[in-house]
Amino acid sequence: MTETRSANSEITEAVTAWPGVEAGLGRRGEWAFTVEGRQIGHLHGDRVAHFGFPRDVGAELRAQGRVGPHPVNPHSTKMAARAIESEADVRDVIDLMRMNYERVVGS
Repeated sequence: MTETRSANSEITEAVTAWPGVEAGLGRRGEWAFTVEGRQIGHLHGDRVAHFGFPRDVGAELRAQGRVGPHPVNPHSTKMAARAIESEADVRDVIDLMRMNYERVVGS
């Protein structure tokens, strides 16, 4: 029998394995990932991830099709959303979290 894991649990397991990362409920009920007191992204269940990036990084990620507009502020390239519909999406969400993690910790 094959165990099916949720996208949220896969992402949480991967991201919290990085030094200093904590996961827990955010102010608005989202599942947030923080390092050094800064959020590197958050999940809404198993369906979508939200991120904040520097404007130039967010614009490039949008141009690459890796993220789309955030529903709260769709015109800002600082805010981004990524749908989670497949295992490839899970892997890319982890990669996007890693980008923010490395920015925060200076790697």
